[in-house]
Amino acid sequence: MPFASAAITFFLVFRQTRPTMGKESEPKATVRTRKFMTNRLLNRKQMVVDVLHPGRSTVPRSEIRSKLARMYKTTGDVVFPFGFKTAFGGGKSTGFALIYDTLDYAKKLEPKYRLERQALIEVKKTARKQRKERKNRMKKARGTAKAKLASATKKKVK
Repeated sequence: MPFASAAITFFLVFRQTRPTMGKESEPKATVRTRKFMTNRLLNRKQMVVDVLHPGRSTVPRSEIRSKLARMYKTTGDVVFPFGFKTAFGGGKSTGFALIYDTLDYAKKLEPKYRLERQALIEVKKTARKQRKERKNRMKKARGTAKAKLASATKKKVK
């Protein structure tokens, strides 16, 4: 078992010499874009984003958003990074980003869940019990009556 003891010794030495990563000594992340396209119909720029972050965990979307905003000389509220996947072994993440010309176009075209993620809109959530009661009321109706029930806020009294 000389090999096993050598492996354990290497592991212990490696573990002692590896630097600890704190907030103050976190390595920088590099953001690069490729497959850039200006989409004039939707008033936005589209691109694939590669984030290189060796020795660091996944980079937050807020940091990617601010770096892209600086690169393309715009504000961070019109930049929408999404769909990031980390490569096996870490150190590189690839995703997609959209940069709108104005905030109005972004609010018009972006899906509601992405707008909510960036706190651009507030989505009101109904209670789970109310959603279930509404669903069960809807199951009893057909056709146009179902549409009336969907818009009705009053409860049916028996």
